[in-house]
Amino acid sequence: MMITPEQLVAQAKEAMLRAYAPYSDCFVGAALLGKSGKVYMGCNIENASFSPTICAERTAFSKAVSEGEKEFVAIAIVGGKHGEVKDVFAPCGVCRQVMAEFCDPDTFLLYLVHENGYDTHTLGELLPCGFYPKSVKGE
Repeated sequence: MMITPEQLVAQAKEAMLRAYAPYSDCFVGAALLGKSGKVYMGCNIENASFSPTICAERTAFSKAVSEGEKEFVAIAIVGGKHGEVKDVFAPCGVCRQVMAEFCDPDTFLLYLVHENGYDTHTLGELLPCGFYPKSVKGE
């Protein structure tokens, strides 16, 4: 059973509440929908030395892949300073590259949440001229 974008957004908001962000006070949550229909939630986890910090999106992908899921349909991403949702918190470049490893640029959907709802994009729109597995394989 597939879930609606609104249900995926609600799960991303739930994940945002679990964020560990004592340095930036920016709370981010993600809900990643696998092809199997299972949802993997992730939140950002900051670290005092900053480079070990992991974004919500990569947390969700790490959980999914570690549980055997490697094909994905969509992800909802929500964030805000002090946990208050206002503007879109688009995925960083590293997260977009992780998505490119597992997701089709033309069909993988991103629901970017803001205070009035969400905007829908494909991965290809957010990562034009991306470096995908087919780039390495010479396809």
